[in-house]
Amino acid sequence: MDRDRRFDSVFSKKVNAGKRRTYFFDVRQTKGDDFFLTLTESTKRFNGDGYERHKIFLYKEDFNRFLTNLEEVITYIKTELMPNYDYEEFDRKHEEWDAQEDEYSRERRPTQPPTNEEESRHNEDDEIEEDNSQLKEPPTTKPRFDDDLSW
Repeated sequence: MDRDRRFDSVFSKKVNAGKRRTYFFDVRQTKGDDFFLTLTESTKRFNGDGYERHKIFLYKEDFNRFLTNLEEVITYIKTELMPNYDYEEFDRKHEEWDAQEDEYSRERRPTQPPTNEEESRHNEDDEIEEDNSQLKEPPTTKPRFDDDLSW
């Protein structure tokens, strides 16, 4: 088996947890065609010099016990230690962050419909192309950027 293939993720999920922390859940394949889970916490360093990563490898024989105990501990914290805390607060914040990120992405790409002037220019270009298609000689083209140009 190719060594690089063994370290590729078969399936992956990413959880953004604020501005500095991200969690990755990666399913990976072993040499024996078995699968395991890698949990990675990636934290941006305060000095801005890269990331710190912490990994946990979880194998199939531990899945059920791990999940059962994780749910039990989280339930205990939510019901016994901090029953009045609004755990959905962070879901709302993440939804706001995602919405802001989506809005920023939309602002950065052109989604505006063409103006009437742009439409008429576009339509004129179509008409010119149609006229050129009826010519016996192909229309002249502009030199491409990678063509040999003499300066």
